[in-house]
Amino acid sequence: MQQDKKFLGHAPVGRLLFKLALPTVVAQLVNMLYNVVDRIYIGHIEGYGDLALTGVGVCLPLIMIVSAFAALVGSGGAPRASIAMGENNYEKAERILGGCFGLQLIISVILTAVLLLWNKPLLLAFGASENTITYATEYMRIYAVGTLFVQLTLGMNAFISAQGFTRVSMLSVIIGAAANIVLDPIFIYGLGLGVRGAAIATVLSQAASTVWIILFLLGKRTNLKLRPKYMLPVPRVVLPCVALGLATFVMQSSESVIAICFNTSLRTYGGDIAVGAMTILTSVMQFAMLPMQGVAQGAQPILSYNFGAKKPDRVKHTYKLLLVTCVIYSVTLWAAVMCFPQLFVGMFTNKPELAAFATPMLRIYYAGMVLFGIQIACQMTFVSLGQALCSVTVAVMRKFVLLLPLIYIVPALVENKTTGVYLAEPLADVLAVTFTAILFVFVFKRAMKGLEKEAE
Repeated sequence: MQQDKKFLGHAPVGRLLFKLALPTVVAQLVNMLYNVVDRIYIGHIEGYGDLALTGVGVCLPLIMIVSAFAALVGSGGAPRASIAMGENNYEKAERILGGCFGLQLIISVILTAVLLLWNKPLLLAFGASENTITYATEYMRIYAVGTLFVQLTLGMNAFISAQGFTRVSMLSVIIGAAANIVLDPIFIYGLGLGVRGAAIATVLSQAASTVWIILFLLGKRTNLKLRPKYMLPVPRVVLPCVALGLATFVMQSSESVIAICFNTSLRTYGGDIAVGAMTILTSVMQFAMLPMQGVAQGAQPILSYNFGAKKPDRVKHTYKLLLVTCVIYSVTLWAAVMCFPQLFVGMFTNKPELAAFATPMLRIYYAGMVLFGIQIACQMTFVSLGQALCSVTVAVMRKFVLLLPLIYIVPALVENKTTGVYLAEPLADVLAVTFTAILFVFVFKRAMKGLEKEAE
């Protein structure tokens, strides 16, 4: 049975946010398991787990780039589709869905070719050493084959959430994650495939999620159908989506660039153990980022729909709830990491030397996360309201203007240069949140005043 198409515009905001955010948070938590379970299993391989973990960690920049291209299309197209739904223009929303699907097919073919042809030189440039390059290339060559599934799973699932079907989008993630958790030990340990087994399990799991998503978008329950006649990526349809998704793309792809800079600097100052610790630190960071992004994704359809429907009070109410929720979560998890860093590190390695190195570094790296709920809430609201320029600005500011230079500046100012590399992250976080909050106050007030005039 199809749900009320306009429920995003009249259901109580608090109850609606809880209803939509709970499945997306669960999906992100499961997705977190999806992302870290490979590293947990790999890190505990007998004999060479630490080197294998470091090798897979070097693959992360390339994996982030694949995910960033999915976000370029999906995170820009989904809010545009929600706004069109709020305007009661469902044909436009379906044209956006179809055009974004076609664009992702094209991007997937290009990315697959690049990753298969040039994965080894890229991995060496990204921080792999003679000790870890074998594990990195084994993982990446197989992962590259599944690029299409990654693109469609991440990109198209956003359109399911944008319609308010967050339980369905949650199941999309759960299907893949559950398959990955089951298949990982079978392929890694049972069949003795090691790192290659982890990559095979990931590709098969993403394929299962992709099939589920496409069947839903072709089915009877969806409000927006995936129609073949709209799949040609017409520029006037997809370019505004790409423009809006550029902020998320910059944020995620810049994570790749930053990971490269972190890895190369850490390899210079601290060797393979410092690069391995960075893999653990970024994995723990997902405990903070993914659930907050889940809440934000739950709020996105409400913000976008009501912005399109000219309902400023519902937009403001939704933003306030999103901000409070994200801040409470970021503060709580920050406190847990500060008090019990060894518990988080112990999830990823049983090597005493690596654990001893990573534990104090985690406290340093995570220090600025206490404020990051503000960043997530403001940035998602920018995207939800179609404020593409502001979204890109805050993403570029945090990564390229602040963090990238600090990775090289801070080590030159402190005695322990390896510690200085890790210290760049919290310094950038604090400065970025301050900038984002100031910009948001001005832009949001102006947008709401404009909406109030239109609603009169």
